[in-house]
Amino acid sequence: MNEQDLRRLLTISVEDVLPSQPATAGWDRARRTRRTRRAVGAVALAVALIGGGTVAALRPPADPGPDHPVAPTPTVEPTHAGPVQRPPAELTYPPDPLARLADPPTVPLSERPVRQALALFQPLDEEARAVGPVRVLGDDGVVRGLDVVTLAPTRDAGGNEAAAVKPGVLSPDGRWAAFAQTNELIMVDLTSAGVRRIPLDGYLELVVWAGDRVLVGGDNRTYAVERDTDTASSVDVSAWDVVAPDPSAGREAALIELAGEWGGLTLRSRTADGKVRPEQRITHDALPAPYQVNEFYGRGWLHGGRIASGAWIVSGEIDGAEGTAVLDARTGAVTHLLDLGRDRAKGCCPVLGWDNKGAVLLRLEPAGLARWNPETGEITGIVRDLRGVVALAG
Repeated sequence: MNEQDLRRLLTISVEDVLPSQPATAGWDRARRTRRTRRAVGAVALAVALIGGGTVAALRPPADPGPDHPVAPTPTVEPTHAGPVQRPPAELTYPPDPLARLADPPTVPLSERPVRQALALFQPLDEEARAVGPVRVLGDDGVVRGLDVVTLAPTRDAGGNEAAAVKPGVLSPDGRWAAFAQTNELIMVDLTSAGVRRIPLDGYLELVVWAGDRVLVGGDNRTYAVERDTDTASSVDVSAWDVVAPDPSAGREAALIELAGEWGGLTLRSRTADGKVRPEQRITHDALPAPYQVNEFYGRGWLHGGRIASGAWIVSGEIDGAEGTAVLDARTGAVTHLLDLGRDRAKGCCPVLGWDNKGAVLLRLEPAGLARWNPETGEITGIVRDLRGVVALAG
């Protein structure tokens, strides 16, 4: 083990503090624990971990990336911001429908189902325990309380627990929610308040929608569950690493995974028929030195030909800063970084998706929710100080 690796591991080990976003940290804790367990065997060192659109006119690379289908991306104006950007000291908060997530529910879902949900929100206390019902924000601006099912926390084999609401549980069309539970998947039709339970084996923790399928899994297995028939089959992707597909690609969307850490980051993909493409190494040639991504965290989200993900980065002032990365889904090249600095909780700022104008939606202290346009560099707030877990529709 060299000095840099030891410093990284020791940095993780001394971060045993309660983060300001406990749900995010809890969601990420199991992933980091799993990876560290693998590293322990190699370095013989035990480390305790804690809880927690498209670039315009890109030239085709000389060595083209995988030829999996990606959804067409609307034409955008040429990039006006540089590849590395930083949020302003103070955010503005223009009117936004998602701001109503801060409001308490006014009616149960069973009494007034939605036509389409914009978002789900599970309030949490400082111990990452659920406080009150899951809020369901409809496209009519009304906040409902999810009353048709009682959700248990997800857990892994080691007993670590996290809220059942996580980024990815709400379907892109806002009509369904799917929740991982131990030994089952719960699906809620938000337009009728109907509930279905699909028995599955294992400690299930994460959900992501892929067309009309639900990918659900934990450390050791991932299932693909058909929404309309409840049939389930195993799929050879990691529920932790798989990127949420672009909903406009439908069932033909490739499954892409962001994997690796500390100098060995890769992008791998398989087509809808299961054909595996050659791995693409994550590169940083478009970024000024010394900027690069150390590791991705949270869910990655595909929009057209680009992926956005939370990341720990090397910045101009620290190795291990918080950041948000945008990369080319064909080549693995990181094209934009949002440098969030060093004075934030570890894993503070996971990506929650894209909007239909090509802006990245993310958690951002102290805003709660923020919107970042990588092309223009504009960053605006959506909701202030929203303690809990948010899941957005596509």
